[in-house]
Amino acid sequence: MKLQGRVAIVTGSSMGIGEAIARLYAREGARVVINSRRLERAQPVAEAIAREGGAAIAVQADVSRSAEVEYLVQQAVATWGRLDIMVNNAGTNAIAPSLELSEEAWRQVLDTNLTGVFLGCQAAARVMVPQRSGVIINISSIFGEVGVPKRAAYCASKHAVNGLTKVLGSEWAAYGIRVVAINPAYMRTAMDMSDMQVGNYTEEDIVLRTPLGRYGTLEEVARVALFLASDDASYVTASAINVDGGWVGYGGWQRLVQVVQEQSRVRD
Repeated sequence: MKLQGRVAIVTGSSMGIGEAIARLYAREGARVVINSRRLERAQPVAEAIAREGGAAIAVQADVSRSAEVEYLVQQAVATWGRLDIMVNNAGTNAIAPSLELSEEAWRQVLDTNLTGVFLGCQAAARVMVPQRSGVIINISSIFGEVGVPKRAAYCASKHAVNGLTKVLGSEWAAYGIRVVAINPAYMRTAMDMSDMQVGNYTEEDIVLRTPLGRYGTLEEVARVALFLASDDASYVTASAINVDGGWVGYGGWQRLVQVVQEQSRVRD
């Protein structure tokens, strides 16, 4: 029970990585705010946590709107009297050749992925500063470390999130607040399945490009988020952790796993 008695908000937690983090936090003793832009999507996750013996409420809020982010934080404080952990997870994507990417699509991605993260950090810190404690976790991406064609808006937003994390982690350390980021690689999520249709890649491409030779799992990201939120990570701030199976570290241009397998067959 690493988070016993603590209060956590996880934005975009009606599905995917956010849901996995929220459910693990609840199992570890945290009281959790489940968030989505639509209440009917957040409510089932909160109810599932309650059935498992945890404590959770569902709050509707669009993270790109400052008033709604403030409302989200206020609901956590009104219900449980404090806020200890803020996970800024909500995000979106737009895949298109950069010459054809619309201004509307660009703004939508930046508004959610970057402005939404900043607003979440700011609203959470306004509660955490008087407490002189708190952890803010920003879910970024390996695309915050590398560039990939047709992802101009997404890569720009995630690079900015990693930079923002460094600034706020440095600035707010004096208040006892840690700010960290997680850079997940490819996970089998609804967004990934959608992106695959327009992104010109297959599951095999991801598996063969990843040194560990597989997709990551939601639980693997959630366990890193648990570590960062807990006292085990008390000296970790202003930095990002890659949960990527070696994706960023591998600098080659070939499909790595296939090459290694071929080399192994030659040795045998």
